[in-house]
Amino acid sequence: MQIIITHVNSDFDALASMIAAKKLYPDAQLVLSDKLETRVQRFLNIYRDMFDFVPTAQVDWEQVTEMIIVDVASLSRIGKLPADFDAAKCNIIVYDHHPTDEKDVHYDEGVVELTGAAVTLLLEEIKERGLSITSFEASLFGLGIYTDTGNFTYNNTTARDLDMARFLLEQGMSLEIVQRFSEETLTQEQQDLLENLLNHTEIHEVDGLDISISTFELDKFQNGLAMVTHKLHGMKGTDAAIAVVKMKNSVCVVGRANSERISLQPILHKLGGGGHRHAGSATVKKGDKDAILKQITSDLELMLQPAITARELMARPVKTLSPSTTIEEAGRLMYRYGHSGYPIVEDGKLVGLITRRDLDKANHHGLGHAPVKAYMTTNVVTIGPDVTLEEIQELVIEHNIGRLPVIENGEIIGIVTRTNIIEVLHRDVLKDKDDLSTETLVQKMEQQLPEDVWRLLKKIGETASDLNMPVFLIGGIVRDILLNRPNDDIDIVAEGNGILLARGLKEAFGGEVVEHESFGTATWVTASGLSIDVVSSRLEYYEQPAALPEVETSVLSDDLERRDFTVNAMAIRLNAEAFGELIDPFGGQQDLIERRITILHNMSFVEDPTRIFRAIRFEARFGFKMDAQTEKFALESIDKVIYVSPQRINEELKRLFKEGDPKSVIRRLFELHVFQQFGIHGEHMELVCTAAEDLQKLYAHHLQGQNVQPSSFAYFLLPFFVEEKLYAAKKFALTKKDLNLLEETTALQADKSWQHADNQGDFHRLLHGLSDEAILFSLAAGQVPEQSAVIGYVLRRQDLTALLTGADLMKAGLKPGPAFSEILMQTEVKQLNGDISTKQDAVEWLNGYLCNKHS
Repeated sequence: MQIIITHVNSDFDALASMIAAKKLYPDAQLVLSDKLETRVQRFLNIYRDMFDFVPTAQVDWEQVTEMIIVDVASLSRIGKLPADFDAAKCNIIVYDHHPTDEKDVHYDEGVVELTGAAVTLLLEEIKERGLSITSFEASLFGLGIYTDTGNFTYNNTTARDLDMARFLLEQGMSLEIVQRFSEETLTQEQQDLLENLLNHTEIHEVDGLDISISTFELDKFQNGLAMVTHKLHGMKGTDAAIAVVKMKNSVCVVGRANSERISLQPILHKLGGGGHRHAGSATVKKGDKDAILKQITSDLELMLQPAITARELMARPVKTLSPSTTIEEAGRLMYRYGHSGYPIVEDGKLVGLITRRDLDKANHHGLGHAPVKAYMTTNVVTIGPDVTLEEIQELVIEHNIGRLPVIENGEIIGIVTRTNIIEVLHRDVLKDKDDLSTETLVQKMEQQLPEDVWRLLKKIGETASDLNMPVFLIGGIVRDILLNRPNDDIDIVAEGNGILLARGLKEAFGGEVVEHESFGTATWVTASGLSIDVVSSRLEYYEQPAALPEVETSVLSDDLERRDFTVNAMAIRLNAEAFGELIDPFGGQQDLIERRITILHNMSFVEDPTRIFRAIRFEARFGFKMDAQTEKFALESIDKVIYVSPQRINEELKRLFKEGDPKSVIRRLFELHVFQQFGIHGEHMELVCTAAEDLQKLYAHHLQGQNVQPSSFAYFLLPFFVEEKLYAAKKFALTKKDLNLLEETTALQADKSWQHADNQGDFHRLLHGLSDEAILFSLAAGQVPEQSAVIGYVLRRQDLTALLTGADLMKAGLKPGPAFSEILMQTEVKQLNGDISTKQDAVEWLNGYLCNKHS
């Protein structure tokens, strides 16, 4: 017998998951606990007849051969099982969305993944199988998703939940039913319980966080403690709320939290319960309420992650201004470095702060020549390095300020801005949604990197820690480690003096160091001959669009921000104390998961239009796609491509056509209006794409074994040929070979008589001075209908041998002159036409030719 079962105190996600599982396992029996959340009980009071439930107590457990467990993975949470029940004799199928625990049941099939609602996992399978669902079922499934994600506001919500909600709307989900039954309306008994819990609450301050613990005792079991605790949490306004209520012979514990530093799981797991980081419960049968209360109170620190302090958050070194700096100069510096405010420092002491808004007002009144000291704020709110993130947030909100200088021993050592706060909150949200831990990343690194590189990175981290210098692995290698792709291009960035780090590596492990003082970089060549570039973290500033950037040393965040796309703006910390920590301030890891190319900021393509070529290249390499906004910015900035030097464009094209399918690359260049910037129109795109495919086939089929491919310039030239605008491509022909191809194809396009030759000899007369590349290009680009004869000529002429030489002609009595070329050409023509094949044939022909000429 198959059964479908869920946890006690079943909520809407549990009920919805059971009904969804019934769609996948239609022969299974639904087994429902008699302990239900109040809202579910209210729903079933109306709709119970639509379901065929069996109470847990009526199950014949000896007949159970397969259990489908939903919204839970622990047997201890599905109710009271018979003492002699052996789960090992059953086939166990689990669909659960909670974090895994060592106490979870060992299952044979199923899906256990972190989503906002368990029913999402089942709906994905229903959709994949194409199973039909009624509008009522869609509404119930919607209740499961909406209630377990807090209407998509809880941190555990994923894009998959939203996608399934859209799917349910398409299937007729009633939002009116969802709204009616998801509302948290307390019964009179629940209101009484809430009031009693409010009156029996103690608030504990732990490492800067407030945690309320409320307790009460009831004579009978009462539903809705989760809803009551949710209300309690909101009314107390603490970072977490825990309710401990004795009901008859059991002690029920429910927790709710909203701080990223808190996870309820350690405490609830010790009590045999579970749930999410910020919402969970446990039931202890025959438990001692006072003992459980004491245990929870003593274990509160287990819930807390270490506080994030200003020292970890702050940006450093701090760029400051002197009081005498003019308003105009301060504005220029703010624009250059992207800052919105500057601390004003005199004799090493903080004396004020000036913001962009202050500068705008002063400039509006024509005071650009005035010093900043006249308009700076002198009443500056500052913090110490050990102030916590929570305290910083309160100060920012209380004073409505965007930056807090960090002061230690009277000196400014850093600055915390709103951006720093947002970045760390964003990082924590992503960490909740992703299961890639530092330990997992370290394992991936060790598995993917060559052993000598792996050992080397460890050495670099240890040396940097000895020098008290943060050091990171950055760039494409980080991206490819996450994608499980090979990459041996090692980029090391030191947040400090990269040359000093390279010297330290040489001193510790030998080898040689080549220093580049003007660039702040050094190359360390290890004793084994491995070359590692070590650079100082830096920022870039573009004076004008498409210009090369000016570079200055800075911090890692600036170094990552100057990169092109989110997937390339990640770093892995190498310092011994935090080896393997992923730094991902822009959500690159999520973009990898969703196969997306996203620029870092709106002006990225304006500052460097070649990034558009790189975006196309990464699309081709990884099978990714630019997100809608990135593509929009690419189209809006594409006119800046004309300011990029032909040399840079050629370099990008070489990489692009080397990595991507030429036909797809050309189509993408048209879609993003690249060719259109050089006078090419888009109406011939399909014809050009077909020509690219034909050119590729010509080389593959007829020149195989010769290890040659069309050049990137040849592919780039195709639209210019098709639209008869070859002259517009001349500025891109930077090598002798490219210029030769352009000139030859221009000649072939102008005179098409060669396409109508009768034999290979005639082809030779017309084409003998032209390269194979130009001929094959013209065949493909011109879409010549009868190609086989021309291709046959190209292949045959490669085997031509000189049957006659100038010496042979002089021996026959001829004097050097124009006739030599004509006779040698006729020899080659006859050889190609099969009239002669040996030197003797050629000599006999020559003698006859001369006799006829003199007769």
